Amino acid sequence: MNTDGTHDSRGTRANPVPRPAGPPPQPSTPPPSAPPPAAAPWASPVVPPPSSAPSEHAATPTSPALPPSPAHAPAPGIGASVADWLRIPRPQAEPGIWRLGHRPRPPEEPDQVPARQLFSGALVAYLCGWLVWSLLWNGYLGGWWIFGDRWWLLPIQWLTPESWRSRDSANVELYVVASYLYYALVIGLLAVGFGRIGNWNEVWRRYGIPLWPLFVLLPGFWREMPRTVDWLTTVSNIYYVLLVAAVIAVVGRVGTWPPVRRRLGMATPDETPPPPSAEADPADWPELRAAGLTEAAARLAEAVHRGTLSDVDYARIRRAWQGVRTRPERLPAFTDTVRAHGAGACAHPSGVRDLPLRTASHDLATGQVRIGTAADHPRNPYARRTTGVALEPGLLGTSLLAVGPAGSGKTVRLVRPVVESLCLQALANRAAVVAVTAYGAALAPDDSFDLVIAVGRPDATHDLDLYGSADDPDEAARTLSEALVGDLAAGLPGGDSRRAATALAQLIGPYRSVHGRFPAVPELRELIGGSPAAVQALRTELETSAAPGAAAQLRELDARERQSARGDDIGVLLAERLAFLDRPAFADFFRTDGSGRSFSLRAIEHPLRVRVDLPERGHAEASRIIARLLLAQFTDAALARADRSLFACLVLDDATYTVTGDSVRAIQRLRSANAGVVLALRTLEDVPDPLRGPLLGAVGCRMAFSGLGPWDGGRFAESWGTEWVQTRDVTNRQIISDEPLTKAVHFMRRLVTGKAATAEAVTVREVERERWSASELAHSVPAGHAVLSLTTVGGEHVPPMLVDLRT
Repeated sequence: MNTDGTHDSRGTRANPVPRPAGPPPQPSTPPPSAPPPAAAPWASPVVPPPSSAPSEHAATPTSPALPPSPAHAPAPGIGASVADWLRIPRPQAEPGIWRLGHRPRPPEEPDQVPARQLFSGALVAYLCGWLVWSLLWNGYLGGWWIFGDRWWLLPIQWLTPESWRSRDSANVELYVVASYLYYALVIGLLAVGFGRIGNWNEVWRRYGIPLWPLFVLLPGFWREMPRTVDWLTTVSNIYYVLLVAAVIAVVGRVGTWPPVRRRLGMATPDETPPPPSAEADPADWPELRAAGLTEAAARLAEAVHRGTLSDVDYARIRRAWQGVRTRPERLPAFTDTVRAHGAGACAHPSGVRDLPLRTASHDLATGQVRIGTAADHPRNPYARRTTGVALEPGLLGTSLLAVGPAGSGKTVRLVRPVVESLCLQALANRAAVVAVTAYGAALAPDDSFDLVIAVGRPDATHDLDLYGSADDPDEAARTLSEALVGDLAAGLPGGDSRRAATALAQLIGPYRSVHGRFPAVPELRELIGGSPAAVQALRTELETSAAPGAAAQLRELDARERQSARGDDIGVLLAERLAFLDRPAFADFFRTDGSGRSFSLRAIEHPLRVRVDLPERGHAEASRIIARLLLAQFTDAALARADRSLFACLVLDDATYTVTGDSVRAIQRLRSANAGVVLALRTLEDVPDPLRGPLLGAVGCRMAFSGLGPWDGGRFAESWGTEWVQTRDVTNRQIISDEPLTKAVHFMRRLVTGKAATAEAVTVREVERERWSASELAHSVPAGHAVLSLTTVGGEHVPPMLVDLRT
């Protein structure tokens, strides 16, 4: 670990991450989080080349003061403190299950007794218990017993003095109370016995109907009450009976009361286990104690119990500790940082420790964000019904495609929670996120990002690097051609954009050789459009230049002039597309002379949070070109990273006309680079027809929202495939009999019901059918729901399931 908070990798010096221009907020500031600084940490006039620095940025004792911890709870609904949040169990589960407090369900639905049969059995058991009690009370079960007809009263007679039983005794009231308590005990025993026979526990579990108190209505219970006792004693006895009935009801719930079942060793797997022991309490940082860092663990545990350590702090310090375990030489710096700053150790380069606003449920211990609940629907596996559905980097690493019409909830119920989760993980030094949305879409507050790039806005403080900080003219030309004509590549000669990339490289290479930089948009438009003055000026500068390779660059320029004379020259189309970017609104945006503050996607090697606002309303075509440019630069930067410990994600809130053939191939390769993209579309018609199938095959997570068109549903149904299901065919045939009596019975039945006597024949067979058909996706998905399938980076698959996004 270096003294400036960065790390070295593979023995090379890492470029330091630029810090905010202004001083960080002091501990006395009241807001829970500081606003982003005027100069973004990852933006500079000259973007540094990619480094191999890992993402565990740990602050040293010499770092500036840290802001205060957040004032709100770690996440909605997870408890009043981080200690309670850490103690919630997170059992291992299948991909996509919300693990925080998850209770596993049985893999198959248990065979339940039909309601009619259940109530009939319970009623019969109740009547049988009533009969037994009546027989006991009236002495019909004691005539042949040697102890007499009241043999079942012997225990109460043995336990009470004989003097109490006289009506003239002063203790007769005590005997009455003791007798009725004994009666209640006998009734309770009958209730438990016949309750098990009649399966009353199942009735209680399904419908919440307590049948045990009904035994107080058994005959003889009230009729035989002593009449010599005054009215006050009678009221007291009634109160005692009601109290006993309540006790019986509680006893009846023993079979379904989890604490009692656990105490008796009868706990089921779906019941929450007891809290962990003190030795394994995660709030006491047992990993640090096991490594001998007792002082650091005590400092952090004290911060947890005082409430000054948030869930972001916990995730960030755990991330730094994982880096220490990978590289033990960082241990002294980690220890000194924790000792000096406690909960604020290993801070994010921006100094911010939490987001100003949270709208979703997050669990930073597992990196999950909850987006909904698996619906209780027959199409969903029984084990997944009513369980929480969550996304995490292990799933987003395979990329996600969401398709649904406007208003179906793509932005509010999917994109916003995902961006919010990635921003939190970026603050924990775990991820880098770039969110692309239309201006005014309110994807997240500006304070949630380190840098907000408003394309074409006069108040924009930063602009985009048109060439992505590329040093090679061919690489810069390839990404730029992908942005300009990638959506039209299928109709170009050769079926791709290679000719366009070659034409651009033949111009920007000579220009860079002469001027030491790439051309700006107006200059490039003149050159690609074949302006004689611009081309001749460039030629003259090349001929008089003494730069190495000037002769080779001159040959490139000559080749471009020859191609521009052809009728099918690609330069005409490139000039037309560049005209969308060569507008007065973008005059000061794509500068290459170093006068502006340019942002490059090569910075995703650092845990940054960036939002790019596109001018969708006034410059729709320019917005699509910029979106394709960002996608092309992101895939190149993610695949070229030397250190892939950070999860990098690009979120396109509207990917209309953004997907190209090269981008589909690049998306498939992002899985191995610990990166992914999230694409939201209104319809698959916004993707070129030859790319719709490959796009669905390239992404691992697919999401179809309600209101999908049948043509789009057909594509999803084809990608999800078929499954074997069991079907039942019922055939009714008329019964014809020659017996006179049977004929008469059938005639009477037909006369009463109006239907002939029939017999049913049931045929059960296995058939192959679509998991979700196009018609079901178009017409059977309720509003606020979506059908989601998941795939992990490791290759685990989750079949499509119906998800309620409102819960």
